[in-house]
Amino acid sequence: MVKSIDRNTGKVILSYKETLGSWEENAKKFLIGTKVKGIIRETERNKNGIFIELAPNLVGMAEYKEGFEYGQTVDVFIKKIDNQRKKIKLLII
Repeated sequence: MVKSIDRNTGKVILSYKETLGSWEENAKKFLIGTKVKGIIRETERNKNGIFIELAPNLVGMAEYKEGFEYGQTVDVFIKKIDNQRKKIKLLII
């Protein structure tokens, strides 16, 4: 997707992320109470939780557990989807 064009410099700014769907569009593909696969994207340094990507532009949070690494694929259970706050609570299985 073309985000902007600077006609003075000829610079074109492109992005592919917008073509992967919005948070709302991707969240509709998931149901509370289901088991899905996700990819660990960040483990909080203060051990509050682990961010897990379920789909492009859609990340949920699971309680912190030792032994998980960035990029690792894990099975998760969807505990809650809060569309207003754009948050998903997960449980690593």
